[in-house]
Amino acid sequence: MVDANLRGKFITLEGVDGAGKSTHLPWIAEQLRQGGGKGGRDVVVTREPGGTPLAEKLRALVLAEPMDPLSETLLMFAARADHVQYVILPALKRGAWVVCDRFTDATTAYQGGGKGVSADLIRRLSEATHPGLKPDQTLVFDCPYEVSRSRLGASGRALDRFEAEERDFFERVRKAYQNLAKAEPGRVLIIDGSKTESKVKVEINKRLISN
Repeated sequence: MVDANLRGKFITLEGVDGAGKSTHLPWIAEQLRQGGGKGGRDVVVTREPGGTPLAEKLRALVLAEPMDPLSETLLMFAARADHVQYVILPALKRGAWVVCDRFTDATTAYQGGGKGVSADLIRRLSEATHPGLKPDQTLVFDCPYEVSRSRLGASGRALDRFEAEERDFFERVRKAYQNLAKAEPGRVLIIDGSKTESKVKVEINKRLISN
């Protein structure tokens, strides 16, 4: 079990592709650093899948190689186990705040909601991978399908295989995130990512925990 006396806080950013999560992550991290007083706050920024050399190799496989949903889920948790052990927990134990681009909620939404992997299996894998560890706060960036497609198309880069999924998949993932927010309203907060960047920042500022 995770030590209940962790001194740092764990904040995760989630949401459908194209909703602005990655765009706002550096700004959020800076806001948290500035909120630590004169000495500043130690903030660790990381991502999933990824965050360690092993997890980054698994990320490359998951984002590029076609595979069945079960294999995909198991690889996600393999990467997560390494990430938790070597990055997230050490940072939290020393008192740092961790801001992570996706965590287990993403597996619930993408592999569970999007691809039909058993919610019970995802729960059991999460308990084995990070027992007792849940984010203190999760910001879910949300936007309609049309906004997502427009932004991804304007990015000028090749899409990974999740970004390239069809509308039905996008809507299932979006619905899964909305259900998470309904189930855990104290932890999971929906951010309207379809607004302008300045308006999104105002909304984040109102809702982001800072102490």
